[in-house]
Amino acid sequence: MVGVDLGGTKTLALLVDSVSPGAVLSERQAPTPASGTEIVDSICSLVRGLAEQVGEVVAVGIGLAALLGQDHVAWEAPNAKALIGLDVGGEVERRLQVPTVVDNDANCAARAEQDLGLGRSVQSLLLVTLGTGIGGGIVLDGSLYRGHRGSAGEPGHMVIDPEGPLCPCGQRGCWERFASGSGLAWLAREAIGDGRASSVLRAVGGNTEDVTGELVVELAATGDGAANEVVDTFARWVALGVANLVNIFDPEAIVIGGGLAPLGDMLIERVRASFLEYPLASRRNPPVEIALTGLGPRAGALGAALIASAAG
Repeated sequence: MVGVDLGGTKTLALLVDSVSPGAVLSERQAPTPASGTEIVDSICSLVRGLAEQVGEVVAVGIGLAALLGQDHVAWEAPNAKALIGLDVGGEVERRLQVPTVVDNDANCAARAEQDLGLGRSVQSLLLVTLGTGIGGGIVLDGSLYRGHRGSAGEPGHMVIDPEGPLCPCGQRGCWERFASGSGLAWLAREAIGDGRASSVLRAVGGNTEDVTGELVVELAATGDGAANEVVDTFARWVALGVANLVNIFDPEAIVIGGGLAPLGDMLIERVRASFLEYPLASRRNPPVEIALTGLGPRAGALGAALIASAAG
């Protein structure tokens, strides 16, 4: 089986063992193209490259950063507009003549967490992916919840500040404007504007447009005081959204994954501390576990392969 995770900047494809889906046999990746046709071309090329190693691929699963309808076609994709209306699964299946299924990328990661990660010891968890935006996967009573129309699990677009910055989805003040990778960069630029992050400004030669979330993380890891203050603020925004989700779903665990998960203890300890500021969420007994995914950047592709296996 092949699982594909189509990200905003790169596409990761994993060849996994059909008998033991957690076992990765090989992987390939490529930059994610900008156009829909090129996206399908790239996925097919990655799958063909992996197929050469085993002779035959029995199924393909693809995770997309998009809101999918029951027809598995994206009807909205704030951070990947080329996916809207594109039948990725149908096109890949037609070209490769291999059964292909498509799901939301965070749903795929949640499925991997359910089968291979923390989900093996709990019945209800929420996976929150912090990347370019924020995605979410919901596991309730041991089952992945997709909602009435198939597009549940988009916590990044719950509005937490109606006067906040404009989101690509068209709303203002979405959670992901403050608590995603792009949100981390925005917080740093705000700190620069307030005169609180001169070291960050120096690191980009005075050009605030060059400030990225990755840069802030790198500076914070070196002990830079201003960058660490930005990460503190970022963690409080993450904790606010997590508290809201806990109040709504009452899960056993919140698992944080995505591109910012490599922040590790620098992030998770601060989120746990800030979470305590929200008593309705934090005083539950037993307490809600807040943890980093142990599956790393492969979670989405692994989950896509698992979903393809189940569909077959």
